[in-house]
Amino acid sequence: MKTSLLALLFVVVCNASFGQKSISSQEMKAICEEVKTPYKYGLVLVPEDTEHKMDCPTVFRKGKKWYMSYLIYNGRGYETWLAESKDLLNWTSKGRLMSFSDTTKTKIWDANQKAGYMALQDMTWGGSYALKPYKGKYWMSYFGGNAAGYEAGDLSISMAYTSDDPTKAHEWQRLEKPVLTATDKDTRWWENRKLFKSTVIQDPQKHLGHEFVMYYNANGDSAVNNKKTRWYERIGMAVSDDMISWKRIQEEPLVYHSQGITGDPQIQKIGDNYVMFYFGAFWKDRKGAFNRFAVSKDLLHWTDWDGESLVQSSEAYDELYAHKSFVLKYKGVVYHFYCGVNKGDQRGIAVATSKDFGKSKVKFVELKKP
Repeated sequence: MKTSLLALLFVVVCNASFGQKSISSQEMKAICEEVKTPYKYGLVLVPEDTEHKMDCPTVFRKGKKWYMSYLIYNGRGYETWLAESKDLLNWTSKGRLMSFSDTTKTKIWDANQKAGYMALQDMTWGGSYALKPYKGKYWMSYFGGNAAGYEAGDLSISMAYTSDDPTKAHEWQRLEKPVLTATDKDTRWWENRKLFKSTVIQDPQKHLGHEFVMYYNANGDSAVNNKKTRWYERIGMAVSDDMISWKRIQEEPLVYHSQGITGDPQIQKIGDNYVMFYFGAFWKDRKGAFNRFAVSKDLLHWTDWDGESLVQSSEAYDELYAHKSFVLKYKGVVYHFYCGVNKGDQRGIAVATSKDFGKSKVKFVELKKP
């Protein structure tokens, strides 16, 4: 009798925890078929020299043109830049959106790191991909820090905004302080060291009781003083009603793996499903870095794809890493933008597509031989 009651309790708990919130294997396979991009077009944006690195594309549309915010690292830290395209394949850099803060008058918390990601975009699969203003402003979330170096020192998340045209290269204004830090009173165990990329969506249905939802990756306790687990990162969330005050929800991370990185979330809504594109790296069962996805019906419970990666290393320009995705669909074609890293640690923006467009002629600047 006791065994039967325990079995019944187990079934009830499982149904309450997963129930209709879980995604069937058939749905997962159908989504994979919908988003797959078997044709690698190649690099579309690369640095002009060997000293800089490009990273983290976010693509949006206004009028007849496409725009991409992306990051540049030069040894000091990250700055956020803007590029423009008419066809999603040929891109021209337009200039900076967030630059280093060069001042000796005061210690600015984000002086050496400003890694931005466009917020409040139409996330409908095959939709407009336009940025939506809120209270007369366009918004970017970003992670910032004062220390110089590759993702060095304390890294926190804040918001930037502009009342000007987001397709023009100009300096965006920033809140004076971070909205989320690794030392907040409500910081969770998995994020109490560094906070990284964030993506902010508007949820009119208020699945979680709030209008705005932020997904971001971070590392914490498992990464402290342990070189082998230094790059443990997991994806969690926070919510807001005004884009300024953010509240963490859910104690445990939403999407994670037993080791390595699970990071850089991007959300698209395909039918009734929310699809989170993200990258993995340094897992037990997979080498390098690669792009994958998870699916949810309520923005809180996520089912992870267990099949082959959407994009992984296969070419000379991405033979070290193929990661950090931004995926969209336009006129029946899926475009999967990502960061390609070669064995010389050169980083640029590449794209894979669902239609064969041939091969890009864009190449990395040739490295000087020692």
